[in-house]
Amino acid sequence: MDPAELALDPDELRRLVECAKEPIRTPGSIQGHGTLLGVDQTGVIAVVSENAARWLGQLVLEVGNAELEYAVRTGRAVDPVRITWEGVESDAIVHRVDGLTLVEIEPVPPGNEYARTAVVGAITRVAQTTSIEEVRELAAREIRDITGFDRVMVYHFHDDGHGEIVADERDPAMEPYLGLHFPSSDIPPQARALYISKIGRMIASTTAPGIPLLALAGDAHDVDLSNAELRSVSPYHLQFMRNMGQASTFSLSLVDQGRLIGMITCAHRTERRLPVLLRRALEVLAGQIAMQMASMREIARLRHMVEVRERRSELLAPLYGSDDIHAALLGGSSTVLDLVPADGVLVRIGGTSRAAGEVPPLGSVLRVLERLGGGSFVSESLVTDRPELARLLPGVAGLLVVPLTDAGEALVFFRAEVARDVSWLGDPGGTNRPGELSPRTSFSAWRRTVRGRSEPWGTVVEEAAELGRELEIALQRRAEAQLAELAMRDPLTGLYNRRYLVERLATLGPVGEAGKAVLFVDLDDFKRINDQHGHDIGDAVILEVADRLVAHSREQDVVVRLGGDEFVVLLDGVIGEDVEAVADRMIRAIAAPIVTGRVLLSVTASCGIVVADPGSPRAGLLEAADAAMYRAKNAGRNRTSR
Repeated sequence: MDPAELALDPDELRRLVECAKEPIRTPGSIQGHGTLLGVDQTGVIAVVSENAARWLGQLVLEVGNAELEYAVRTGRAVDPVRITWEGVESDAIVHRVDGLTLVEIEPVPPGNEYARTAVVGAITRVAQTTSIEEVRELAAREIRDITGFDRVMVYHFHDDGHGEIVADERDPAMEPYLGLHFPSSDIPPQARALYISKIGRMIASTTAPGIPLLALAGDAHDVDLSNAELRSVSPYHLQFMRNMGQASTFSLSLVDQGRLIGMITCAHRTERRLPVLLRRALEVLAGQIAMQMASMREIARLRHMVEVRERRSELLAPLYGSDDIHAALLGGSSTVLDLVPADGVLVRIGGTSRAAGEVPPLGSVLRVLERLGGGSFVSESLVTDRPELARLLPGVAGLLVVPLTDAGEALVFFRAEVARDVSWLGDPGGTNRPGELSPRTSFSAWRRTVRGRSEPWGTVVEEAAELGRELEIALQRRAEAQLAELAMRDPLTGLYNRRYLVERLATLGPVGEAGKAVLFVDLDDFKRINDQHGHDIGDAVILEVADRLVAHSREQDVVVRLGGDEFVVLLDGVIGEDVEAVADRMIRAIAAPIVTGRVLLSVTASCGIVVADPGSPRAGLLEAADAAMYRAKNAGRNRTSR
């Protein structure tokens, strides 16, 4: 059976509902090995367990134990208080609840009195572990050595509520439980809430009858025993334990930030009790274990988050300089499938779709996206969650859709089925129960193959959403950069324009060490070409001149069309006679005949040259080059001038 299916099984849901009805906080009774006294604010014993009925209504002063009387009076006791009760050495645990001071009295069990000292060494050894798996295994082994229980198990609770046994230290004669799963109803929500507030929980006997509480006034069932050591146990749970062959248990909660993440359960085939101080010490160990596992998870999460961010930056950085978004996302050294592990992905941006890996036909995917209405979607079992979509995408078990914009752009990830075996701690279904609400009768491993599901998406869902958000931002900034670039370009030639040149000369500092030269090129008598042949021919001439200027400049030079028939060439690292040579080469290139359509034309140009020394200001360079160009024209055109 699939854990996800079990979580929605009607019988399982009914069991949870019935469990919720049990008054486990106020059972009106205690376990059979102890005694309870409830003292009101006047010092009168107002509540007792039936085995102390003779004290009901008497003053606590009459009990005759000074240390216990002080603890009751102040509510601040060294926990526990060692007393002699009914001639037996006992531990008294004192705490207050709802106007009562509860005194729980437990006979001190023989042996194990000082076993708590071994807990210190266990804490030290557990603290030296380096993985969660190692923590669990060592904790189970250490606690079994300390307590002497037949079996010590560590549970892990999955997000859907069901549990898994992740460590199992046991007597070799006992059946192994490691790796087995169990349903959420084994430890229902109201029990889990108690385990969060009460870390340790002793069940001394699964067969001894509970002892009812008696009250001087009112109903003893109103007394809240949530934090009581002796609180009696649900009959359902006692039967469950007996079915497992357990005569007594001791459990420890593993709590992280108010959430029950697991448990450590000690079980014995005969009745076995631990003294209070040992239980307290083990509670400290459980806190250490929970905190250590939480720290390991957080460290792993932070490391993973840093790695994902680095990979995401590596993926998105090339987008700003790429003309092919799809190729940047799917064809580079890092792809979207490196960030979101899947069998295939479809990237739909700008009305164009491109895929990588194993992907269904595009038409089917587009129909699925249409039915999803442009929203995000995630499923690990498409045939269960949306069977109508599964029919459109045969072979797809897991689907993750990350919308990018309102225009239908999206990242769509696909995962195939991954069949896996799940072993249960007994068949969780009705065939293993006398009644549908009864505990299971057999706990032998019950194995079933889960089909129709992909690997769980887990944290990938949020990581994919973050990728989508950052991709949207990158695409928006890329579009803005392209618009800004277009504003700096001449629409006819594609060269940089006057705005670019003015901003560049205005925003940069003084001329660098390599020096700079500015060539101001103006076509001679270009108006004649437009007048005689029309503006289409004129534009063709401008395009040809632009191409010739670019062809005769170097890679690091910048050719700018100021407008009309005026061009500027910025030269870096060229000085002296070299500048003259470059300018002459450009003038000769322009003067070569131009063929456009059936028209053979000849055009010349005048060029002004300005050379700026290193450290000189850039301001005024354009104006100086313009003046030099007019000197060339006045000198006869088709020449250069400084």
